[in-house]
Amino acid sequence: MSRVLVVEDESAIAELISINLRHAGYDVTIACDADQAQIEVDGVLPDLVVLDWMLPGQSGLVLAKRWRGQTRTRELPIIMLTARAEEGDMISGLDAGADDYLTKPFSTNELLARIRAVLRRKAPEALDTVVDVAGLKLDPATRRVARDDREVRIGPTEFRLLHFFMTHTERVHSRAQLLDRVWGDHVFIEERTVDVHVKRLREALDPVGCSRMIETVRGAGYRFTQQV
Repeated sequence: MSRVLVVEDESAIAELISINLRHAGYDVTIACDADQAQIEVDGVLPDLVVLDWMLPGQSGLVLAKRWRGQTRTRELPIIMLTARAEEGDMISGLDAGADDYLTKPFSTNELLARIRAVLRRKAPEALDTVVDVAGLKLDPATRRVARDDREVRIGPTEFRLLHFFMTHTERVHSRAQLLDRVWGDHVFIEERTVDVHVKRLREALDPVGCSRMIETVRGAGYRFTQQV
């Protein structure tokens, strides 16, 4: 049974989410603010967090950034809930480390679909072998990426994206194709999400000199190349 932490200060919304998640078979814990959420995460690491942006005191955005910066919670799947529907807010949420982003009001069926998709993406591909492209090595079993013994700090979604790129080099992939192969259940996910994660992946690869391996093919999508 997957453990889900719901961080939401509006009790009616938190209870509605909780009831639906429990009915769907999840083990649910509710936190009403960032401090309580941190206590819950410190106690037992959940399988996924449904995180409200606007919280009393410290915001969900700050909390997501903190978790992404700590080794223990770096790969913690986060779905951010917010009343902010502007594109810039969505990008800010994803940049803070959210794996997905859902604007209020939302349907519980949509939330459940996104939770299932994020948890599927989290499953490690432990049986896969180490991939090596031009000295950049990705190990699915340990979920580590490195070049010349310098480890690359990378989030779970960027890891899956990089794994797909490295096992399909020199081919051009459209955003829709990447959503289908990396995100899977992408019916609710916008293609712009791909651009945000590609940007984050390039930034992660830059310290080891590999950011230029991801090429933007104007009007077509992205290509991963070792011809740099």
